[in-house]
Amino acid sequence: MKYYLAVDIGASGGRHMIGSAYGGKMTVREIYRFHNGMTRREGHLCWDTKYLFSEIIEGMKRCFQAGYVPESMGIDTWAVDFVLLDGKRQRLGPAVGYRDQRTNGMTAHVYKKISEEALYERTGIQKQVFNTIYQLTALKRQQPGLLESAKTLLMLPDYFHFLLTGKMGTEYTNGTTTQLINAHTGVWDTELIKLLGFPTKIFQNIYRPGTVLGPLSEHIRREVGFNCKVVLPPTHDTASAVAAVPFKQNTGLYISSGTWSLMGTEIDAPICTESARRKNLTNEGGYDGKFRLLKNIMGLWMIQSVRHEFADRYSFGELCDMAKQYEDFPSRVDVNDNSFLAPDSMVTAIRQMCARTGQPVPEGVGQLASVVYHSLADSYGAAAGEIEDVSGQKYDTIHIIGGGANADYLNRLTAKACHRTVIAGPSEATAIGNLAVQMISDSVFENIQEARACIGRSFPVKIFE
Repeated sequence: MKYYLAVDIGASGGRHMIGSAYGGKMTVREIYRFHNGMTRREGHLCWDTKYLFSEIIEGMKRCFQAGYVPESMGIDTWAVDFVLLDGKRQRLGPAVGYRDQRTNGMTAHVYKKISEEALYERTGIQKQVFNTIYQLTALKRQQPGLLESAKTLLMLPDYFHFLLTGKMGTEYTNGTTTQLINAHTGVWDTELIKLLGFPTKIFQNIYRPGTVLGPLSEHIRREVGFNCKVVLPPTHDTASAVAAVPFKQNTGLYISSGTWSLMGTEIDAPICTESARRKNLTNEGGYDGKFRLLKNIMGLWMIQSVRHEFADRYSFGELCDMAKQYEDFPSRVDVNDNSFLAPDSMVTAIRQMCARTGQPVPEGVGQLASVVYHSLADSYGAAAGEIEDVSGQKYDTIHIIGGGANADYLNRLTAKACHRTVIAGPSEATAIGNLAVQMISDSVFENIQEARACIGRSFPVKIFE
């Protein structure tokens, strides 16, 4: 039997998942799990890339020890964050994370060069203060010498793939989140890059998901005990997750529910209209030439943060039960407000917004959880309407994938707020989509439709109406 390895790294942790397909079904098994998080370095919130790569290697060793030698492997992570390399291919400066405040005020500097409307028409990417375009603007203004010294820019999964193979490139789905790829041509917008004063030389060739990057480097083979191909999955974790949505007749809507909630649909061509821009929808690259018309919603980050402030003494199931006790608590917050991006205290941020908007201020953890879950569900309902408006389509189902597929209480609220059937699962969608694209590359599946049909047969779902 052939095996494939997905390394799925999120903002709070990563895992190595081995997958295979046999008898018309796909199976996945977790081999290794590790922690992740930002730490403060040199005055910024940063990712520890050295640690993360050491954990990637450790998990590969564990695969070999467990008797699995994969045909291929691929890594997916979150979007927008990057590293710079010098002429000797060594990292320059820390890998600053998207929750860092260095991008505060940078949108105004970009809009002095190109209007917000013109930028959206070219790239189709929504305004998010942490997008790569604003991170590079911050770097250019705050540390110009670092940018001038750089020879290469690699998104984080591209950097890890480079460390495994010695080969460099930009995988398309994650590359689109830089807001520097032209949505209509699918390549770097060099005119835009020059206009903003970024060095064009640092941007690498763009590769589509499913591309075989190469074998493991010799020293990596010796360290992990085996050789395999490195196949680029959709390296943006949401793009991998969407590849695993078991769509049937029509595409429907999806919510990739985790730290962030990404709600959208698949479309054949980008919609870069003024209406889409005003609704802050984004056209991110997807698998097989598709686009993911979606909206970023703050997601389970809020309830995770509330839980941490209560010393993690409650499970998420207990938080849901406590929220049910305050089903009728009336307060709601705008979950997409920047005050919830990286507050010193999420509890304080929620209470302050309730007070500021003249609503009852939640006191205990049950009331806080009720505010978060109901506010998320309401935001999903609003986003569903906006996506239908812009796409011109009507959708009667919402597929919830990722860790949030297990949040039955939130899924029930979502079905009610959105007035649509919710299909929850698979919860391991990101790893499954990563694996599916590797399997398509190896001709296990003929295409994404066949892979999705297999996924639909292989993993249980729950229905909420």
